[in-house]
Amino acid sequence: MNPQDALAQKSVDKMLELDYFSKWMGIEIIKIRHHYSKIKMQLRREMMNGFGIAHGGITFALADSAFAFACNSEGKITVALDVSISFPKSGKEGDTLIAEAKEINNTNKTGLYLIEVRNQHHEMVALFKGTCYKTEKPLF
Repeated sequence: MNPQDALAQKSVDKMLELDYFSKWMGIEIIKIRHHYSKIKMQLRREMMNGFGIAHGGITFALADSAFAFACNSEGKITVALDVSISFPKSGKEGDTLIAEAKEINNTNKTGLYLIEVRNQHHEMVALFKGTCYKTEKPLF
């Protein structure tokens, strides 16, 4: 593992220590690299809304976690500045959702990421775009 990817993994490990929401959601890490993350979770009954489909906030939270893991990979605290999401397909109970965050643009102070959320059939469930702000505060 190269030093940048090792720092990315260390950063995510540190973030997850106190991330009780991600633990409750059942998020599993698939891959972490510099400015990249791929995570997954299974949709449970308590994540469904009144229409019997995944609550948009759950899908948003999964995408937001992938975004956070990718943009905090430099070991400095990085926070969301602006985000948006579209839901082309609904998730259903029992679906496995996979969120993949990729960096689109990087400056000294900001980063732009695109996060695709797909189900186990590779169908796009959500498309999330996020801009992050990089602080100078160390993550650990």
